[in-house]
Amino acid sequence: MATIRHEYYETDERVTISVFDRGADAAQVSVKFEPRKVVTYTNGDKLLVLEPLKGQIDTNACDYTVGKVKVELRLSKIAQGRWGGLIGDSPDPLANSAATPSSEPQRKTGKNWDGITSNILSSEKDKSLDEDPNVGGDSAVNPFFQKIYADADDDTRRAMMKSFVESGGTTLSTNWDEVQKEMVPVRPPEGQEWKKWN
Repeated sequence: MATIRHEYYETDERVTISVFDRGADAAQVSVKFEPRKVVTYTNGDKLLVLEPLKGQIDTNACDYTVGKVKVELRLSKIAQGRWGGLIGDSPDPLANSAATPSSEPQRKTGKNWDGITSNILSSEKDKSLDEDPNVGGDSAVNPFFQKIYADADDDTRRAMMKSFVESGGTTLSTNWDEVQKEMVPVRPPEGQEWKKWN
């Protein structure tokens, strides 16, 4: 039987093995997972047996996919942590314990990134002015003020400019009779403090 080239990488939770079997037929590929023996991988006369694994795997959580260039085997570790190698005679840390995949404490599950993404996208959908009075922000308000300014007479324009500049952008008045008499005071929003920058 011919052996098959393979490579692996690992995280604390999983080992992923790439078996380079170009053009493998999914119907012909057979993979058998055992707690310390991965994989008996067979495809016609090709065979790959990896034993003993450096640690135990949860055979119920392991799976594989057959691609055009390689077959990817995903092994779920029972005990989290790095093995530092795929095969080895190191003692199995779980062999003498009563730990089995069903009695093992629940491991932290990964995040559901698809769910998080869809929640964010649905929360970012365009809202109407009735749902959120701040919709559009400056881009919605500026055209409104530009229209007022463009359609106004000279006194109204003067009042708008003077009140906006003197108040540091905190007040906008269209009444020239009111603002021409004295300096327009700064009126920061409630809970805010005005600071003059030099």
